[in-house]
Amino acid sequence: MKPTVYEPGRDLPVEAHYDVVVVGGGIAGVAAALAVKRQGASVVLIEKQFGLGGLATLGNVIVYLPICDGNGRKVMGGIAEELLHLSVAELKNPVPKARFVPVPDCWLGEGSLVERSKKRFMTSFNPFAFQMAMERVLDKEGVEIMYDTRVCQIFRDGPAMTHVIVENKSGRMAISGGAFIDASGDADLCYLAGCKVEVFPNNVLNGWHYEIHNGELRVVIFSNPYDKEHGRGNNAKGPFFDGTNHKDVTRQIIESRKLINERYEKKNADPEVEAYPIGINSIPGFRVTRRLHNAFSLGECHRHVWLEDTVGFTSDWRRRGPVYPITLNSMQADDVRNLFAVGRCLSADSTLVDVTRAIPTCAVSGEAAGIAAVMLVREQYPGGNIPVDELRQKLIEKNNVLDPELLKEAADPIEMGGPVEH
Repeated sequence: MKPTVYEPGRDLPVEAHYDVVVVGGGIAGVAAALAVKRQGASVVLIEKQFGLGGLATLGNVIVYLPICDGNGRKVMGGIAEELLHLSVAELKNPVPKARFVPVPDCWLGEGSLVERSKKRFMTSFNPFAFQMAMERVLDKEGVEIMYDTRVCQIFRDGPAMTHVIVENKSGRMAISGGAFIDASGDADLCYLAGCKVEVFPNNVLNGWHYEIHNGELRVVIFSNPYDKEHGRGNNAKGPFFDGTNHKDVTRQIIESRKLINERYEKKNADPEVEAYPIGINSIPGFRVTRRLHNAFSLGECHRHVWLEDTVGFTSDWRRRGPVYPITLNSMQADDVRNLFAVGRCLSADSTLVDVTRAIPTCAVSGEAAGIAAVMLVREQYPGGNIPVDELRQKLIEKNNVLDPELLKEAADPIEMGGPVEH
C-alpha cells in the first residue's frame, strides 16, 4: 500500500455559474459550446491546453473526415459542416505535400451523385490556422473560454451534478452549472461523477507532425499499426499505453518522440536529404482512452438502423456506405441526468468507437448535446427525460441532417451506372 498524507479541507470560492459547463476544447467541445451559446444560454468552455481543436490541431491530425456516406449523400450538417468549411477557410490553393486540401468542387456546386461518390465531402487543413479560426468564432459569439484550467473533482446532489472543481493560475475554485458536457476526450467528468466507464489501454506510439524536407513543408503521418477495435489484435504493434494512467501518458510522448528522432537520423544519413521536424504534436496521440458505459451503447449492429432517440448521423470514414445513428441515450449519462458525454467519450462499444472518435462525429454529438443541455436547464424535465422530437426539430432548424431515409443503406451510384443527378 502506498503511504498517504492528510490534505486539510477548505472552502472553495465559486468563481461563476453557467447554464452549461463544457469540459474539453476539442472539436466536440467547440461544437457543444457554440450550440449552447446560439440557444441564448450562458456557457464556459474549460480547456487544459492553450488552444482549441484537441488532436485535430494540437495533435496535427489534420484530416477532417467525411460528412458524406461515400455514395454521394451528405449525412452530417449543422456545426459539423460549418467547422469543415472553417477548417480551410484561409486556403486559396491546395498545398499537396503539407496536405492542405480544400473542399472538393463537386460538393460546392451541383455535383452529381456519381461525382460525389468518387470524392468524399472532406478536407485536410492547416492545424494552426484552424485552431485560431475556431478561437475567433467562439470569442466573437461570446463563449467564455478558460485555458490552462484542469478539472480535478466534481460535486453531485443525488442524480444531478452541481459543480466542477478546477485549478489554474488563480488557484483552486468551483464552477457551478445547470448541465455539464464531457468533451474531455477521456470521459473525465463521467469518471469523476461515478458513472460506469470503460478504459481502452491499447494505444500505440504515434506522433503526426510537420517537417522541412529539402526546403519543402511536408506533413508526416506517423503511427504504429493499431487495432481498429482498440484491442491488441489485427497486427497492432506495441508497446501499448493507457491514456488514463499518468505514467503511460508521459511514456507514450517520450517513446513516440524517440522513434521520430530515429527516423530523422535515418533520413539524414542520406547526403542528399536535409530533413527536420518543425511542428511536433503538443498532446499525446491517444485514439481512445475511456468512454461512458451506459446501459445502451452504440455499435456496429446499429448500422443503417433508426432508433427512437436518434439525434444525428455519422458516416464511416473507413469505408463507403455505412451510416450510423447518434442517439441521446448514448450521450446522456444514465446515473447523472444533467451530464452528457460527446465525441469519443460517448457510449459506443469497441465495434464503433473508431467511428465516434472522428472529427465530424465529435461535432455532431457536441451540437446535439449542447442543445439538449439547454433544453434540460430551461425546462427541468422530470427524470431528465428530454423530449426527443423537440430536440430533433431544433437540430433540423440548425441545418442538421435527420431524414430517416438517409440512414437507410443506399445503392452505389457508380455500380448503377450514371450519372444520376443529385
